[in-house]
Amino acid sequence: MTHHPHADDHGAPPLDDAQDNRRQVLYWRLLARLFDPEEQTALESASLAVVEDIGLPTALLDPGASVDSVVQRHPDLAAEFEGLMVPEPEDEEARDRAAEVRRAALVSKVLLNVFATGSGNVSAEQLARWQSDADWLERALGCRPGELRGGRGAAGGPGRSGGAAGPAGAGPAGTGVGGPAPYLSRLVPAIGPELGSIEAGLVKRMHLREVLADPALAARLTPSMSLMEQLLRDKDNLSGVALANAKALIRRYVDEVTEVLRTQVEKSTVGELDRSVPPKRVFRNLDIDRTIWKNLTNWSPEEERLYVDRLYYRHTSRRTTPQRLVVVVDQSGSMVDSMVNCTILASIFAGLPKVDVHLVAYDTQALDLTPWAHDPFETLLRTKLGGGTDGTVAMALAQPKIAEPRNTVVVWISDFYEWRHQELFDSMAAVHRSGAKFIPVGSVTSSGRGSVNPWFRERFKDLGTPVISGHIKKLVHELKTFLT
Repeated sequence: MTHHPHADDHGAPPLDDAQDNRRQVLYWRLLARLFDPEEQTALESASLAVVEDIGLPTALLDPGASVDSVVQRHPDLAAEFEGLMVPEPEDEEARDRAAEVRRAALVSKVLLNVFATGSGNVSAEQLARWQSDADWLERALGCRPGELRGGRGAAGGPGRSGGAAGPAGAGPAGTGVGGPAPYLSRLVPAIGPELGSIEAGLVKRMHLREVLADPALAARLTPSMSLMEQLLRDKDNLSGVALANAKALIRRYVDEVTEVLRTQVEKSTVGELDRSVPPKRVFRNLDIDRTIWKNLTNWSPEEERLYVDRLYYRHTSRRTTPQRLVVVVDQSGSMVDSMVNCTILASIFAGLPKVDVHLVAYDTQALDLTPWAHDPFETLLRTKLGGGTDGTVAMALAQPKIAEPRNTVVVWISDFYEWRHQELFDSMAAVHRSGAKFIPVGSVTSSGRGSVNPWFRERFKDLGTPVISGHIKKLVHELKTFLT
């Protein structure tokens, strides 16, 4: 009798095929739960059998169990979630199919917890649990918690995601998906905005005013950009305990992001040594080595003594020219992320020596927020999100602030969907021609997501002032280059 190549002596499929079948069961369950609201009984029972057989906790299949709760009960799994979905070079001969089944169970857990959010009202506890699960997904993708959603990790700069790309055609390790998959470096940035959208949807499904009115529930909220948007939009309708809790959440978020952004700014805000300024003749600036070298001709061999007729001091003055920074921010509904980030950034630059910061926010009306530019918390409380946009009213406030064009930088943050576009662009071109540095910014987010009016984009490019869009670090770099 001829031996079947795909079966053992007992008629059962070989081990590799059995492992592949197990992996497929887990992924079919994942897809069914994501796209089919009806529970697939056969897939659930088959998945349960797989998970039990490979020695993983059945809580991985419980939609009500957070990843945190699973890890707390099974601490050894924490290391497996870290970098779980980062691709590795594929080697068909070296594939560990048993490990792929195990990874499939873990991947399914974190993806379902993040992307299957159900419907109906959301409590503060449910939002906090989702945010924690999203943190675990970001860890699985090789990023820091919060990095993709534009939170604290993201403000701090790129994490490992930038180097997490595998070779061409390599998919996420252990996913079992055949054929070429996109680089993780391309996939990860696309996931960030989707996570932000899911989080925003959860926040909108909350009875936020009721949560804020209860200190215990409000304390469970984790500050995020989505929550900031809702708080800033609704702040005028809050009072008493609810308003106090809202302000406390805004303050927490502002302080956390400020700390990260300040670190970015301070890394290279030190100017070059200014040798045109005589060094200060104090002991701490004394250059002992140079003093000895320059006075060696005064060495007395007989007395074994060095006579010093001139002391040399180190230059410590940095080249800092007084600069004026005018930040104009579109505060319409589509620019919330930029409004928050740039308000914080303006306050940091306002704290630097010899930098004169002015802040203007606008929609169809313009508001001069310069008196509060040093305090992003107070600034944000004075903003009014939403409405249309008319940049000409903001330009009317900004232009008189450009007293010395050569020492002025104007940062304009907007999606540039304006109804008086030609008039506004002409005035921006005039600012540029005056000698001031004009920096148009399409978005100042951590995810880099944002739409810019193509009409403006092309004209800014022709003007020689291309639109900056993407990570806030790009704007920080541009400002530091000019102001230091």
